[in-house]
Amino acid sequence: MPPCRTFLHGLRRTSQNNDRMPLIPALHSVGTIRRMERTALDALPAFTLMQRAGAAAAALATELLAAAPARPEVLVLAGPGNNGGDALEAAWLLARNGCRVSLLLTCDPARLPADATQAWQHARSADMTHLDIDDLDAITGTDWSLVIDGLFGIGLTRAIAEPVATLIHTVNRLDTQVLALDVPSGLDADTGVIVGAPDGCAIEATHTITFIADKPGLHTGDGRDHAGEVSVAELGIAAAGQTAHMTLNDVRAFAEHLQPRRHNTHKGSYGDVAVLGGARGMTGAAMLAARCAAMLGAGRVFVAAISDDFSLDPLRPEIMWRLAREIDYQDKTLILGTGLGTTREAHDALVRALATDAPAVLDADALNLIAEEPGLQKKLRGHRRALIVTPHPLEAARLLKSTTREVQNDRITAARTLASRLHATVILKGSGSVIATPEGNVAINPNGNPALATAGAGDVLSGVCGALLAQGWPAWEAALAATWMHGAAADQLVARGIGPVGLLAGELIPEIRSTFNRLIASHAGKRRTR
Repeated sequence: MPPCRTFLHGLRRTSQNNDRMPLIPALHSVGTIRRMERTALDALPAFTLMQRAGAAAAALATELLAAAPARPEVLVLAGPGNNGGDALEAAWLLARNGCRVSLLLTCDPARLPADATQAWQHARSADMTHLDIDDLDAITGTDWSLVIDGLFGIGLTRAIAEPVATLIHTVNRLDTQVLALDVPSGLDADTGVIVGAPDGCAIEATHTITFIADKPGLHTGDGRDHAGEVSVAELGIAAAGQTAHMTLNDVRAFAEHLQPRRHNTHKGSYGDVAVLGGARGMTGAAMLAARCAAMLGAGRVFVAAISDDFSLDPLRPEIMWRLAREIDYQDKTLILGTGLGTTREAHDALVRALATDAPAVLDADALNLIAEEPGLQKKLRGHRRALIVTPHPLEAARLLKSTTREVQNDRITAARTLASRLHATVILKGSGSVIATPEGNVAINPNGNPALATAGAGDVLSGVCGALLAQGWPAWEAALAATWMHGAAADQLVARGIGPVGLLAGELIPEIRSTFNRLIASHAGKRRTR
């Protein structure tokens, strides 16, 4: 077995094909991973972890080079820390296995830490080309099969300075695969923010192999644009004793609620949904939420409209229309805020709806009204209902008396804080939507794409949440399932050439319905074969 294959068996992918993994993928903070690493370093001989990391990196690199020429050109970028040492070890293994390796070490070798110094000695013994950081013409003038990024790891705390910043921009313009080691250089592994943003920069990798455990920042915020496909190499370190309060969203987290419908049921078996919204000029938002709730299986759906512009949905006459001031919210699941507006009438309608203990989804203008009135927030904190709150970053910022940038700089903390304050399950929308509970548990949604950056997509998500709550799903599982199916539908449509540019929110609804039914059928089949 070639040396670089030694730890290939430890790899698992986390950004694709999650249904193939035996456990729901856990995410750990940098602090937790540091503690795991220190424990392992105390128990293992020196240089062992770096050897394992380098071998795992070389193994994945070899996979990525499967379609390359017989002697592929590989550029390895190594920085001043242990991340650079991992890259040096990988470079040595790849050179021994017949790759043409060009190595660029950005620091004085004499200043490398102890383990990285040993990796440097390995690299020096191999047949490879050594580049200087100013050799940009050599970098841009070579047809690389792969670039390996080992410039900076999880310890980076400030924006990357010159001349390394120029090197990163140069690599990002190359038309080739880029494999980042542990984390793309420049990306915060906890938050998914580019370190030092807006002045910072980060490697845009096509693949990331992350060590010991998966990190949340690879899956939310800028992480999804910079990490590419993520694999985990645990390096023989078990996470035993480490409680995972963060996971990737996964079908298995809500699979037990994917129950087939019994024949002996009726529309009353699947709940009533009332959508409060539909102010003048914004009726479409309420229509989208209502249509989605109906097509995701709610027994009956009402629109409680602020305006009298419509008395029915011409495309979905199954949806019933009422004026908000006249509707009875008794025994209904509520979707509050889609196209609601912020008028006094809207405010009073929201207050009346919140006076019930009905399960509810809060979105859009309901959140804006709550943000403006502390009394409404206090009322929510004392509620006993199943509650899902679905803000985008600006709405979250209003609720937190913060700014959008501050929310985006730490999406996980923002979602957890909101969940605690509102005593609700929160879906903080965006790239890598963050789902959080009042107790601090978090899931990051791994699917979806830029097609969802379109007007009305959030209204559709609220409709899914409302439909599942009406059918008796708990708030946490409903939020997980709704977010996952919403993202999966967008991915499926894009795969068929519908988007990402120009995909309309209404096109998501039948695709989400199909996804829901496929999931139910699949899991019903699994139960029958047990």
